[in-house]
Amino acid sequence: MPTLLLLGSGELGKEFVICAKQLGCRVVAVDRYDDAPAMQVADAREVIDMLDGAAVRRVVRKHRPDFVVPEIEAIRTEALLAIERAGTTVVPSAVAAHLTMNRDAIRSLAAEELGLPTARYAYATEAAALERAVLGPRGIGLPCVVKPVMSSSGKGQSVVRTRAGLARAWKHAIDGMRGDTRTVIVEEFIEFDYEITLLTVKHRRSAGGGTTFVQPIGHRQERGDYRESWMPCPMKPALVRQAQRMAKAITDRIAGPEGAGLFGVEFFVKGNRVIFSELSPRPHDTGMVTMASQDLSEFELHLRAILGLPVPSITYRGPTASAVILADFESARAPAYRGIDKALAEPGIQVRIFGKPSVRPFRRMGVVLANAATVEKARRAAVKAAARVRVVG
Repeated sequence: MPTLLLLGSGELGKEFVICAKQLGCRVVAVDRYDDAPAMQVADAREVIDMLDGAAVRRVVRKHRPDFVVPEIEAIRTEALLAIERAGTTVVPSAVAAHLTMNRDAIRSLAAEELGLPTARYAYATEAAALERAVLGPRGIGLPCVVKPVMSSSGKGQSVVRTRAGLARAWKHAIDGMRGDTRTVIVEEFIEFDYEITLLTVKHRRSAGGGTTFVQPIGHRQERGDYRESWMPCPMKPALVRQAQRMAKAITDRIAGPEGAGLFGVEFFVKGNRVIFSELSPRPHDTGMVTMASQDLSEFELHLRAILGLPVPSITYRGPTASAVILADFESARAPAYRGIDKALAEPGIQVRIFGKPSVRPFRRMGVVLANAATVEKARRAAVKAAARVRVVG
């Protein structure tokens, strides 16, 4: 029975743990707060500061896992590199976790080393430098997008349209950053036609190697965070092939020959151009739609790749959509939920409540999944059902 140490225990980790338990794994869930969603279904839990490298190493020594599985970016990745050198497998690799911990490292690798098309970008470590990066002689210009180099779920991200907005964007980015890197990335604002997530699964060379792609997932964001996703995303076959080539190039580079697992690779699509945006070396929030769209969800694909198990061809179930359930108040106590019965009264609807022990405005507390005859009908059904579920104090 392999032991998995999960670093980060949110809603994505919870679904991963459920899949791991179904295949007989032992799972230790780790996070910075107690009773995180994945802890509620794991065999054991640890509460530590994952930016404390010594604490990460202590937990690994205590539980002696076969695999260390990062689920968030805010981890002291130098500790993961040392853990991997000592013989414990880090998923998909310690280098992948290290490179994707900060947006600056992965963007520089994509654009400068691999030559992938990206939005124009610059970095800033203070408010004055941000203004120069945007308005200087060779600046990005307005409008632009400002993000902390380390964050999650869109925290700290904003679109800036005026010079006066730059100071607010700097403060918002620093307030929303994870970790201890006071650096922001500023990008040109791309008027894209749509954006996608391409789930990309890497298989270990010792298990046959190769790459599996899931059908592109369309998604919509607000405040830099996912609100809806859907499959299949209408996309020309030539553009799908472009995205697949880029996803393979960057995941090959950061995973290495023995790295295995699922990556969420994000792209903008503008006309006949596919533009690299971001990458996560783990299941992606927009990929929660795969819990209803196909026989192997993104969590099952991630687990199979980690364990070296086969991934046969994926069977898709037709048009599917997801929509998030949001909180609109703050409380340190676990909330209640009303309207689940109304949401489930419609055919083709599933509801997942994450079980988060506290609430804040705009926090994702659950997700609705919908199957329908068309993508448009599935999206409408998911949004309508999600609106019926209320998070209450």
